[in-house]
Amino acid sequence: MLSNPLIATVIIFALIALGEWISIVSRARVPMLLTAMVGFLVCKWTGIFPADILEKSTFAALGAILVGPAILHMGTLIPLSTLKRQYKAVLVALGGMLVSGILILTIVPLVYDYPTAVAGVGPVSGGIIALIITSEKLTELGLTSLVVIPALIVAFQGVLGMPLAMNFMRRYAVGLKKEMDNGTFKATGGQEKKATENSGKRVSPLKSSMTLKLFFIFVGAAIGTALGEVTGIHYSIWCLTIGIIGLKLGLFEERSLERANSFTITMIGIIFVVIGTMANVSPQDALENLPSIILILLLGTIGLSIGGYFMSKIVKWHPYKGMPVALTALFGFPGDYILCEEVSRSVAENEEEEKQIFDELLSPMLIGGFTTVTIVSVLIAGVLVQTL
Repeated sequence: MLSNPLIATVIIFALIALGEWISIVSRARVPMLLTAMVGFLVCKWTGIFPADILEKSTFAALGAILVGPAILHMGTLIPLSTLKRQYKAVLVALGGMLVSGILILTIVPLVYDYPTAVAGVGPVSGGIIALIITSEKLTELGLTSLVVIPALIVAFQGVLGMPLAMNFMRRYAVGLKKEMDNGTFKATGGQEKKATENSGKRVSPLKSSMTLKLFFIFVGAAIGTALGEVTGIHYSIWCLTIGIIGLKLGLFEERSLERANSFTITMIGIIFVVIGTMANVSPQDALENLPSIILILLLGTIGLSIGGYFMSKIVKWHPYKGMPVALTALFGFPGDYILCEEVSRSVAENEEEEKQIFDELLSPMLIGGFTTVTIVSVLIAGVLVQTL
């Protein structure tokens, strides 16, 4: 029965759905990937799942094709003009990633080796795409025993990062509340707003066709992949660049895969690929690499906090505002949005105060997450894997 592709796909999909449900119920305190990947490993190690269930599913093969379009989509998430307006959040996020990367690449090779450091530095500063890039290169080089490092880092980093970021955000929000009480509060945040009204003109079917939108995304990703093969520069960097430039030139719409009604299926396919990276991991591999995973996570978290602190001082932000922005590298969206909701709700005494605090926190947190998880982590992973 499990040899049927649809049934095999549904069984693995059930783990992802369970992880999503737990993430929603726990308000993102238990990441979806943690449940999905650990659940897959347990089921595989105990013999509940056959060893070749992913091959039987064939859905991971679709996910592998969708990685390029997903990276291009990341380049279309936020316009460059918005990044320029929130340049302080970008600088703080970059400062945190710089110190984090330096600590990992300096200390981990002294304790373990350079490939172990590279296996962790990209994913600890980002998410699924950095994990895919790193895992692909490790597998290509025959370093399959190290694949568990980026996978489990992505699974566990939110558990470590979210409580720490929430603690800093809450302290900053308490300070904002005191300013509101004594009348000295001045709003500096606020989410970027954009006009969405329809002009009343009928949109051309050629411009509104979902099929054509998706086709152009795939064309852009194919060009990026081809450039990667020709130039030796990792295809992820080309796809991301094509997305950013294409959005600026009007070749792609903002949030391109969402506009093509294809984002959810793309991410599910990519998660199948992520789970597939764990297919050859044995219990021994997991236990042997657990100390290095813990070391990388600790160094990464400390580096993000220190970098965020000092960069906050440079851009004249309160450290409790800047450090959570740097820590968004460990969880990204929707964790950053959920934290802003929870903090503003717990500190404010009325709806007006809650909205003011929420608006003050949200924009830098979203931009910080976009800078780290979406852009820079892909660049870091794409560059560092070439040094292996």
